[in-house]
Amino acid sequence: MEHQKNFDKKPADEFVEKLVKLNRTAKTVKGGRRMSFSALTVVGDRKGRIGFGFGKANDVTEAIRKSLDKAKSNLITVPMKNGTLPHEMIGKYKSSEVLLKPACPGTGIIAGGPVRAVLDACGITDVISKSQGSRTSVNVVRATFDAVEKLMDARAVAQNRGKTLKDMWG
Repeated sequence: MEHQKNFDKKPADEFVEKLVKLNRTAKTVKGGRRMSFSALTVVGDRKGRIGFGFGKANDVTEAIRKSLDKAKSNLITVPMKNGTLPHEMIGKYKSSEVLLKPACPGTGIIAGGPVRAVLDACGITDVISKSQGSRTSVNVVRATFDAVEKLMDARAVAQNRGKTLKDMWG
């Protein structure tokens, strides 16, 4: 039995799964109302990788499972600097707008529901945010992802300019 796998160990890339919004919709049919569910979830490894997914199904658990699968397949990497963001950024999606500002250690995550879920799953501990415009959860999450995708990493910027980090910061 040397080929037996050890199922007690957790995988190295263990994700934090957060349910941002669960929505129930009803369609009126001949026999009454037919319920269907949609789920918006965010996954992250608290080390800078995050993803979001949106799933629909006739069952709650199936909708959540679908959204988690989509979230795990759409992961992005977020640059972090000492538990906060490297610089200020505004993300936009349709009429939702999210402002993300770095904060000093001990501030915590000052953000509304959908933005808090994204930043918490990412592993960011100190940030200030303001959500403006449309408050629709899906659009706010997409605006937050737009903001974190546009963040620049100091190492990447230095490499693109052909300089070292020491040359850039003096």
